[in-house]
Amino acid sequence: MPEGLEAEIYRRAADRCVGRTIATVRVDDRQAMADELRAVLPGRTIVGTGRRGKLVLVALADGPDDPRDDPRMLGLHFGMTGRLIVDGEAAIDRLEYASGRDDPAWDRFVVEFTDGTTMRVNDPRRWAVFSLDPSLDHLGPDVLELDADVLRPRLSGRRAAIKTVLLDQSVVAGYGNMCVDEVLFHAGTCPLTPTDQLTDDAVDAIAAATAEHLPAMLARGGSHAGVIDPEVRAELPPCPRDGAPLRRDTVGGRTTVWCPVHQRR
Repeated sequence: MPEGLEAEIYRRAADRCVGRTIATVRVDDRQAMADELRAVLPGRTIVGTGRRGKLVLVALADGPDDPRDDPRMLGLHFGMTGRLIVDGEAAIDRLEYASGRDDPAWDRFVVEFTDGTTMRVNDPRRWAVFSLDPSLDHLGPDVLELDADVLRPRLSGRRAAIKTVLLDQSVVAGYGNMCVDEVLFHAGTCPLTPTDQLTDDAVDAIAAATAEHLPAMLARGGSHAGVIDPEVRAELPPCPRDGAPLRRDTVGGRTTVWCPVHQRR
């Protein structure tokens, strides 16, 4: 499913559209901002891309000859099953919990540029959300910019299990279920640990594991490309670090795979 890593892959794909001018826009009528997107986007030029957590941001200037104006911002949130397709090429071939088919009936947002190229969001379940000038106030710092000095105050005063807290996008934006399991596995932290019981060393280890392993997973293709990959999650083989039986629990309503030997409270 799209986590922060997948959103970064989509951002990089959208970056290929910088400099293109929008001719027409087709938007699923069920989108809350469908009419506004149809009215505002045509004639605007993509001048940049960005991302906060799982939200991809596309900057839109008034036209190709005036790209330095204060741009409007298109927000693309892909839900669990949305994929970005630029010029007929999917940025991700297949999401873990979705079909790999590119069915035109699943196109929920289609941008046609004046040069004949396209950018589409294809989503079989209609969970993707498209917005104009989305607020970022509810999002914490981005997961790929995290260090211990940033993380420590974000966890202060929290009592819920550390896994639950890390999945809260207002604490850190971009962690998803698989990435949190991966980070806690490498940090040696039990996902059930109450956050206010974490030592400074444990917080340091979580930040260090995030900084080391998430970029490596991104380079390998996304949140499915860690040690606790979908096959491990399904089959629960012995822990690849110490050989102990892995456990599958539910933490904060999410399936959690972890090692009870080296991941300690």
